Amino acid sequence: MPLLQSIVHHLEPAIEGGRLTVSAADAPHPQENAAMDTLVSELNDTYNTKPKGWGRFTDAEGSGFVRELRAYLAEEQGFAAITQTLTERLALALAEHLAVSGYIVFAHQQQGETQTLLLALVHQREGIGINAAHHAEPAAQLNTRQLTLAARINLTQWQQGDAQSQYASFLKDRGGKKLSEVVAEWLGVEEGVDAPTETRTLLKAFSDYVEKEDCDDESSREKTDALVGYANDQLRRGEPMTLDELSAVVDEKQPKAFYEHIRQADYGLAPEIPPDKRTLNQFRRFTGRAGGVSISFDSHLLGSSVEYDENADRLIIKQVPKQLKEQLKRHD
Repeated sequence: MPLLQSIVHHLEPAIEGGRLTVSAADAPHPQENAAMDTLVSELNDTYNTKPKGWGRFTDAEGSGFVRELRAYLAEEQGFAAITQTLTERLALALAEHLAVSGYIVFAHQQQGETQTLLLALVHQREGIGINAAHHAEPAAQLNTRQLTLAARINLTQWQQGDAQSQYASFLKDRGGKKLSEVVAEWLGVEEGVDAPTETRTLLKAFSDYVEKEDCDDESSREKTDALVGYANDQLRRGEPMTLDELSAVVDEKQPKAFYEHIRQADYGLAPEIPPDKRTLNQFRRFTGRAGGVSISFDSHLLGSSVEYDENADRLIIKQVPKQLKEQLKRHD
């Protein structure tokens, strides 16, 4: 992902304690800097796999973070100036979170026609390196795999003004709720989409669709693999799932069928859904066939619609599919 602008400022505790101070860079990194390209690429990779909150700026007129961003994009202020201002405001907001001191990286990136702003607080750790004399010596390294504070703004979507788009995201780790709230307030972002809930609702809609279409085991597995594969691809890219794209992936012969199923059943899903990694990892289909009995169901139904009694070696189905129920009644 080409870097248009990048810069690093340092957040560190004041000597007397109680607050953070900012050691700001005078100018952005030179463009075509291989080390910076690698750093930002690794930060993007880590960020894409982390749980996130998604939302939009709350102040359409622009104040705080938004005002600085508008000034930069309108070329009224330079990248170094606006990022220093934003970092100083972050230092004030984090006065009670001294443990999060480190280097804050700002990266204005472009991929295709989409521009984004990534910001991430990176911690430095001590490692071992080899010097020119081939001797081992201490060497400071940035830990790009453990982020506690990071956010990304899809600048292109924000500027397009799409009322449905959730163009802002920020790290939302379960163990750092307070920190994520501070970051959201600093950004001026109101969370609008609950990624785990939306992903679970999508998977429920998919299960209903597979049941309605009366797919056999092989077809069901193929559709499940297609859905999970698409979701994981979007997760790696750091992009939301789009319902119409997903519909085409799930059923190439009927590319609109799944999308129409979602709309007609009114699941309340937004056109774009940020994938949640934990929810996706828990989703798979259980299948089995023996003695003329074929069973297939999604793993998230286990414990609710389907119960397994291991001691009795028995499955209990609580909500019998309508079509099967009608066949059983006719047999009686």
